[in-house]
Amino acid sequence: MPLYEYKCKKCGHRFERIQTYSAEDAKECPVCHGEVERLISAPAAHFKGSGFYSTDYGAKPAAANSGGSDGGSAASGDKPAAPKTESTPAAPTPSAKSD
Repeated sequence: MPLYEYKCKKCGHRFERIQTYSAEDAKECPVCHGEVERLISAPAAHFKGSGFYSTDYGAKPAAANSGGSDGGSAASGDKPAAPKTESTPAAPTPSAKSD
């Protein structure tokens, strides 16, 4: 059942009610018995899983999954680590001596 939020026009008291979709809206404030209005609030739904837009939940690039990753998901808010690159000094080339 959805949660509806109301605000009193007279005293400003805010309260919530869990109601069915077909139930009537609250008409009066439980504190001062003034007129109330229903507020619009964000829904409390969070969709995860296959079939949803892949970048919504921080999909890791393929390069970050290789090299010792256990395949587990990262904690929310964590950014994937940048791929490590190791630089090696160039091998010396033998120089040809002219005689």
